[in-house]
Amino acid sequence: MGISKHPSVVTLPETEKPYPSILAFLSKRFPTISRNAWETRISEGKVLDDTGHRITPDYQYTPQNRIFYFREVSTEPIIPFAEKILYSDDEILVVCKPHFLPVTPGGRYVDECLLNRLRNSTGIKELAPLHRIDRETAGIVLFSVNKKSRGLYGTLFMNGRVEKTYQALSACLQAQKTASWNVGNRIERGEPWFRMKTAPGKENARSVINLVEVKGERARFILQPETGKTHQLRIHMSGLGFGILNDRYYPELQDEREDNFDTPLQLVAQMIRFKDPISGRYRTFESERTLLW
Repeated sequence: MGISKHPSVVTLPETEKPYPSILAFLSKRFPTISRNAWETRISEGKVLDDTGHRITPDYQYTPQNRIFYFREVSTEPIIPFAEKILYSDDEILVVCKPHFLPVTPGGRYVDECLLNRLRNSTGIKELAPLHRIDRETAGIVLFSVNKKSRGLYGTLFMNGRVEKTYQALSACLQAQKTASWNVGNRIERGEPWFRMKTAPGKENARSVINLVEVKGERARFILQPETGKTHQLRIHMSGLGFGILNDRYYPELQDEREDNFDTPLQLVAQMIRFKDPISGRYRTFESERTLLW
């Protein structure tokens, strides 16, 4: 069994009274883990409050409180691709992530995630991702090394002051011409829970999408997200009628199956550029990963 050496965290959301028991909340929030499994974890001291103390079955549900737990999986898939460290200093670590590897623990993945691989290989226990990309997506990910400066770098992402460029491939007609689109809409959590959807309301997702080259029945795109919603580029590409090659979620959700390592999602986080909040210099980091072009 894989057991994480580092805790994961969930924040108790606002909800109507009467508040649920903590056991009922955890069982609903993580439906793939049985109620009996949560009872066992709580009794064994594997679920903690934000002061590090073990919670008990009668722990009071309080919105915005944080609960820490240690992920456990009976069998964990092995991802046969390696990450590459591109740069490191006393503040940040820049890494190129392979396809199929999650950034942080989740679902069936505990040790097989970028964060825990890097903690083990670098010995830096205080590593924390400053942003995330999908498990299926490859490319650049930035990590904070120093807790004291973490907020400075995190604010860059929160305020949209990081320029991000992706490349993607899609099927297309041979007669397709190069073109550009500015896409903006609202993206919300959909069904099932891991899939996003567009919805009416205030715009919260914006992307600039450029079709730059056509070869046979494939097109190559340069994508520049101006916001960072989950699955944003996959949804925006699909909405234009250019679903990214090998996307199992959009436009239609495909049947669940094991990963086929020969058909990775054709999406790469190619470049990140930002003004360093400490040095004041502009910094650019690029991935050397290529698509099936």
